[in-house]
Amino acid sequence: MKESKFKFEDLKVYQKALDFVDLTYKTVESFPKTEKFGLSSQFTRAAISIALNIAEGSSDTDKQFNRFLQMSLDSVNESVVCSTISKRQNYISDETDNQIREKLVELSKMITSLQKYLNNKSNN
Repeated sequence: MKESKFKFEDLKVYQKALDFVDLTYKTVESFPKTEKFGLSSQFTRAAISIALNIAEGSSDTDKQFNRFLQMSLDSVNESVVCSTISKRQNYISDETDNQIREKLVELSKMITSLQKYLNNKSNN
């Protein structure tokens, strides 16, 4: 049986965004139960938003895709803040915070590169 697949699923940046979602879920598992509807929820929603915006924008025009990529970048920044707060509240270690930040830097660079590619493509 042939596997159904969407074009955006082949994007490396989308795959990396899904990896970050997995890391975020794993990270918030250890948060206190009192954070279930607070920081845990916000952190996972921000992480999910990165992947969702990449997927949603990919089927639109380059200009619209660029707009969705900007929203993904905004969610990257939101995830940085969530990680910082998590570290400051001693929910995660410095090592975990650094691991999260490395993944977010990588995602940020990939998203920015894709935006530049789309801008160059539309200007030619």
